[in-house]
Amino acid sequence: MRSCDHTLEGCLLRVARAFYHRSSRLTGDHIVTYGEEDMDDNRVFKALADSTRRFLLDRLFKRDGRTLTELASELDMTRFGVMKHLRLLEDAGLVVTRRSGREKLHFLNPVPIRLIHNRWIDKYTERQVSALANLKTELEEKK
Repeated sequence: MRSCDHTLEGCLLRVARAFYHRSSRLTGDHIVTYGEEDMDDNRVFKALADSTRRFLLDRLFKRDGRTLTELASELDMTRFGVMKHLRLLEDAGLVVTRRSGREKLHFLNPVPIRLIHNRWIDKYTERQVSALANLKTELEEKK
């Protein structure tokens, strides 16, 4: 990931701002308040739920710093449609942008995906992995 500030501190600061500037929001009936972490998870899951947005993330994974024109040329939809998908990815923190002259460059931010992995996948696979490690140890001891 790149930023206007090409130092590691600059990148980390930009990522931190992208995640923690969001405040809690209310549901449509303004009764239930959700925590900030849940809202971030929901945004990431919503962004990842669409195949077009996953395709855009794959393109940015292959090569960061693409313009809207470059990304739109690989899809069978209007630039406006691609722009809406990129905006949703930005809102979820999965894409970070930087202006370079008149161009707006898009960069992949893998941190939200890693946080989702740590929160939702790791905890469900821990038992299986530890069970396989124990089985391996037992089988090696019997040899």
